[in-house]
Amino acid sequence: MTPSVRVIPNAATRAVSLLRTIQYTHPPSCPCHSNPNHHHHHIPPAPTFTPRPLRTSGASSARRYATPAEPLKEYAFEMAASSIRFGPGSTQEVGLDLKNMGANRVAVVTDPTVDRLVAMDQVRQSLDREGISYRVYNSTRVEPKDSSVRHAIDWARPYAPDVFLAVGGGSVIDTAKLMNLYSCYPDADFLDFVNAPIGRGLPVDKPLKPLIAVPTTAGTGSETTGTAIFDLVERRAKTGVAHRNLKPTLGICDPLNTATMPAAVKAASGLDVLCHALESWTAIPYNQRVPRPNNPINRPAYQGANPISDVFSFHALRSTIKYLPRAIRNPDDHEAQSEMLLAATLAGVGFGNAGVHLCHGMSYPISGQNPTQYRHPGYDVPHPLIPHGVSVAVTAPAVFRFTAASNPERHLAAAEVFGVDVSRVRKEDVGAVLADAIAKFLADLGDQPNGIKALGFTSADVDALVEGTLPQRRVLMLAPALEDDVQREREQLRALFENAMTHH
Repeated sequence: MTPSVRVIPNAATRAVSLLRTIQYTHPPSCPCHSNPNHHHHHIPPAPTFTPRPLRTSGASSARRYATPAEPLKEYAFEMAASSIRFGPGSTQEVGLDLKNMGANRVAVVTDPTVDRLVAMDQVRQSLDREGISYRVYNSTRVEPKDSSVRHAIDWARPYAPDVFLAVGGGSVIDTAKLMNLYSCYPDADFLDFVNAPIGRGLPVDKPLKPLIAVPTTAGTGSETTGTAIFDLVERRAKTGVAHRNLKPTLGICDPLNTATMPAAVKAASGLDVLCHALESWTAIPYNQRVPRPNNPINRPAYQGANPISDVFSFHALRSTIKYLPRAIRNPDDHEAQSEMLLAATLAGVGFGNAGVHLCHGMSYPISGQNPTQYRHPGYDVPHPLIPHGVSVAVTAPAVFRFTAASNPERHLAAAEVFGVDVSRVRKEDVGAVLADAIAKFLADLGDQPNGIKALGFTSADVDALVEGTLPQRRVLMLAPALEDDVQREREQLRALFENAMTHH
C-alpha cells in the first residue's frame, strides 16, 4: 500500500517529501509510458530510507547538525551520460561531426585487430571525405596495462590533438579517455587521478578535449561513462580513473560495427552487460552512501542505485537475458546483435551513475593475477587473457547468493527475468534461486568456465585474491551486505572466493 504524503507548510520540504514518496513507493517507470500496466514485469521499490536523526543546536532550532561520530549520508544523485547516436551506418557521419566541431588535429585510437575491420574503413573514408587531419594510434592493448596506457599517453602528448576519436571495444575507449586526460594535464603524475587508495584520486577539475567513441563490441558501455580501467601490474590488480569529465562527448553506436565479433567475444562482452545491469540494480541506494561530499565536484561517478539508473539497468537486464544467447548462436540474427549493442549502452548509463559492486571488485584481481596464464578460447591475442566479462560473471552466482538478503525483492525481480517462477519463493531462498538461475544461464551459453577453479585458481590463491579486491573501495562501498570492518570484510571476501571456485 502506498503511504500517504504528509502536507508540510514549507514548499521545499513538501517537494522533497513528495519526491521520496514517488521514488520509494513506485517502481521506476518507463520514461515514455506512464501507464503502470504497460510493462509486464513488476519492479520492486528501493529500500525505504529513514533519515538519520539529527541533533538540534540549543542556540538555534533552524540549524541542525549530525553527530560528529556519524558521517552525513548522501542526499542527492547526479545523472551524467554521453550523448548517444544509435543506428546502422551512423559511423559514416563521424567526419561531419568532426567538421562541425572545427577539429584540426584528430587522434584516432584503435587496436591492431579493429584497424583491419570495416569500422576503421568507414572512419577513414568519412574523415578523408571531409578533409579532416588525423593520425592513427593502433597499438592499444586488449585489457590494457599501465605500461600500454603510458605508451599511448606518450604518443598523444606531443601530437596535441584537439579531438580524440576512439574506435574499438572498451579497452580502446578507456585508453583514449586516459590519453585525453593526461594530455590535458601534461605535468600530472600517473597516479594523481587513479582511484584511491591505490592512487591519489584527485578530481578532474577542468573540461577535457572532445572525445567521440565508436564501440565495436557490445559490452562495456564505455561510450557512455566517465570510467577508464587498466591493469596496474605492480599491484597485480586492475584499477582506473573515474570522473564525469572523462565521459565521451558522443557515442556512435552502429550495429554494423559489432557484426564481426567472434562468438567468444560476443559472449564475454554480453556477460559484462549482464553484470553491469545486475550489480547496478542491486547496489546500495544512493542515499545510504557515506560520506556526503563537502563539494559537488567530489561526488563520485558511482553513486548507488537511484530512480534513473534503475530504469536503464533493469531494461538492460531483460534485453541481455533475451538476446545474448541468440546473438552468440546466430551471427545473422541482426535483431539480437542490435539489441545487445543497445543493452550495453543502456547498462552503461545505469552503472555509470549507480556503480557496480562485488562482481567487478572481485574480477580485477582475477584477471590481473591469472596464476596459470589462462588464455580464453576464441580470442586472437598473443598473450594470456581472462576477458573482463568472463572475470566478472564467473563469481556472479556466489555474489548474488550472498547479497540477496540485503534486498530480497530486487533479487527476486532479477530471478523472474531469468524465467524463474517466483510465486512461491521464500525470502530466505531468494539468493539460492537467483544463483542457480545465473549458473544455468552461464552453462547454457556454452564455453564458460564453471567457477574460478576452471581459470586455474585454487584455495591457495584466495588470500591474494582478497588482498587484490580490498583496494577497490569505489565499488566495494556500494556492495550490499558487505560489513564495514576490514577484518570481517576479509572473511566475507574469502568465503565468496571459496564459494566461487565452482558454480555448483
